[in-house]
This record gives sequence, C-alpha cells and structure tokens, in this order.
Amino acid sequence: MNCPYCNSENTLVIDSRENKGGRAIRRRRECVICKKRFTTSETILSDDFFVIKKDGKRELYDPKKLEKGVFTAFNKLEVPVDTIEKVIRLIEDEIKSGSKKEMTSVEIGNVVLSYLREVSLVAYIRFASVYKQFQTKEDFINELDAFR
Repeated sequence: MNCPYCNSENTLVIDSRENKGGRAIRRRRECVICKKRFTTSETILSDDFFVIKKDGKRELYDPKKLEKGVFTAFNKLEVPVDTIEKVIRLIEDEIKSGSKKEMTSVEIGNVVLSYLREVSLVAYIRFASVYKQFQTKEDFINELDAFR
C-alpha cells in the first residue's frame, strides 16, 4: 500500500479491525518514511450482481446507492448508525442470497421497504415516497393506511 502523502511503498499496519459486520477490514497504517498515518479499507470482491431498472436497462449493482437511500430515509431520526448499517447488511444479504445474479429495482425496493417497516414508520414513508413516486397527499395517506 503506497502512502497517500509521499507515495512511499514502505508502510506499516498499526491496527486492524473488522468493519461492517465482518465484511470489511479497516486498517490504520503509518508511513515509515514521512511518519504520517492513514486508514485503508479492505472488502471482499464478489461476483457481479446486476439490477434491472424500470426501463429495462441492466446496470451493475452499486452498494453506495442502497446506502445513500437508506441513510437518507433515516436522516435526522434518532436511530443509531449501527442499527442502520445492520439494516443495510440484512438487505444486501437478502438480495444477494441464492444463485440469482440479477434482480429488478422494484424487487430491491420492496426488500428495502420490508426492512424499513420493521425499524421506523417515518423512514419507511420517506423511502416509499421516493421509491413509489408519490405525487399527492392521498398517496401518502393510502400508504399509511396500508401500513396499518
């Protein structure tokens, strides 16, 4: 691993920790030359998984999109980050389970909603309003009624 400050190849690992429920390793490193410290993350590279969009286009699954959507749904709610990260892991585990190499965005959205429903009504409604493209207050009311 090259130092991001001086580009030296001579770095030492100071500390290693599991991150994201054992699916990544966070390493704290120190450059032997310039003595500056930096953090790296190591994750498992998995087989390609594709999302089939509503328009029929197929794109490579991007976990950052899922994370952004879920974190946005929980924005300003008093839900611990650990809980949100656990929900994201559970969603990813479900959509990538089995031998499926692709899934529609609608199927993924429904999986996300099922997990959000268990944690927070507000997060559920926030995500549903974007995912289901609510246009009127009746859309919100109908979704709330269905939630009950």
